[in-house]
Amino acid sequence: MGGERKNRVAIVAGGGQSLGEALSYRLAEEGYHVVVADINAENALKVAKRIQECFPVQSIAIATDLTKEEQVKHMVDQTVKKFAKIDLLVYNAGVAKAAKVTEYSLEDWQKTIDVNLTGYFLCAREVARVMIKQGYGNIIQINSKSGKVGSKYNTAYSASKFGGVGLTQSLALDLAEHNIRVNAIMPGNLLDSPMFQSLTPQYAKKLGIKPEEVRQVYIDKVPLKRGCTYDDVANAVIFYASDKASYMTGQSINVTGGQVMH
Repeated sequence: MGGERKNRVAIVAGGGQSLGEALSYRLAEEGYHVVVADINAENALKVAKRIQECFPVQSIAIATDLTKEEQVKHMVDQTVKKFAKIDLLVYNAGVAKAAKVTEYSLEDWQKTIDVNLTGYFLCAREVARVMIKQGYGNIIQINSKSGKVGSKYNTAYSASKFGGVGLTQSLALDLAEHNIRVNAIMPGNLLDSPMFQSLTPQYAKKLGIKPEEVRQVYIDKVPLKRGCTYDDVANAVIFYASDKASYMTGQSINVTGGQVMH
């Protein structure tokens, strides 16, 4: 990645566990100073500490409820105070609950929209204010294949992810004149993630099969015959954050093994 800015700074929103944790480590490996922002302060501290122990970069943890405007502003202010700039925002926070629409509560709907969509808006808005002043920047949302195709029993999740695609495109248009690129990564089924595993009983009920059979059903849906891994997503993030993707903005990039192709 020669020729790109040195001492780059990345915020990983939702960086304290699972995919976000993996992305935090990968960005550190690539030479980014990493701000680990997560609602779980203990998890964020653990990840930031490990980064500082394992990589020649700096890392700080900021406990942040990404749905709260003042907390997001504090997160950005603390990042600028520590590092003086923000090169990259990766918005990775997400929640999901599977249920038939007739059984879906308004509370669960609102929480999903708040975390998956409103949090993305708040983080992008606050980070964009910094990036505009510095004259460049990069924003990447971790979205989902459910932002491209509807998902049975996942009304709120899919709606929030479709909204993320529209928000990504609109941000890209708003910010292009400031040399800020905005893209979304659309992973397939992260079969080993805590989120997918937590939903397995509900998917089994939806499909009328045993929970232990769910994994193979989802593998069989993929032309490349495997689930999506954290490394698959991280590879896409690193590329779209790099100058090699300098002519790409407003895109929603599938990382689905061919399961979704549009």
